[in-house]
Amino acid sequence: MRFTRFLPFLTLAAALAIFGVAAPGADEQKPAKLLGVVELFTSQGCNSCPPADAALAKLAARGDVVALGYHVDYWDYLGWSDTLGSKANTERQYAYARGLNRRGVYTPQAVINGRAHTNGGRYGEIVSTMRQDMAAGRWPSVGLTLTDLGDRIRVEAQGAAGGETGKVHVVLVYFRGRSDIEIRRGENAGKTIGYVNAVTDYQTIGMWEGEPMTVDIPHSEFAAKNADGCAILLQRATPGGHPGEIIGAAILPRQTS
Repeated sequence: MRFTRFLPFLTLAAALAIFGVAAPGADEQKPAKLLGVVELFTSQGCNSCPPADAALAKLAARGDVVALGYHVDYWDYLGWSDTLGSKANTERQYAYARGLNRRGVYTPQAVINGRAHTNGGRYGEIVSTMRQDMAAGRWPSVGLTLTDLGDRIRVEAQGAAGGETGKVHVVLVYFRGRSDIEIRRGENAGKTIGYVNAVTDYQTIGMWEGEPMTVDIPHSEFAAKNADGCAILLQRATPGGHPGEIIGAAILPRQTS
């Protein structure tokens, strides 16, 4: 295993841990559960978002989906600054818009497996799209596992089934598993809303080249990112360099049905 690029803002401890080596017998691993990915772009200041936030919680409980909530900041001017929002989350949504050939962004938007989108409140449509992906052979196909080793989290990726993998980013996503927020102003004033898997940070930590791979993430990184969970995405880049199809995913803590 070798990485071709690392972002400069990784801490020294994280950088040292990320230079992992392939685990002995990695290519003899048992097949990992193949999970789909739903990324919801939402805002506490958007009155059409609560149904989508509830749908994300429902998806997170399924056991076959990595469900992630990216709180954006462009509705903050309505009178309430999203306590979970960030410019980085907004930037990821705009990057998806470019990759999906869209002129703009909206909330609530659910991006499914990095390749399709719909209104995040349409749970049935999201599930239908995932079923279509699976039937058409577009479901993430690379096995990934995340294991808590006490002082670190171990990420293991199985090798590609065959053929050229192309340019595949290893994306590390940190999140808060549960956040109950009392909203005092704006369009949702007076509501207390529960949010699941709200993203606090994400980083591209390297490239996956189709070979079995092991990466260790220090536990200290979770406190630094105000997170209590993480996910790993193997994500292709579009020809324009924007986030595209997700071909592998794992999450810790693992969701249960």
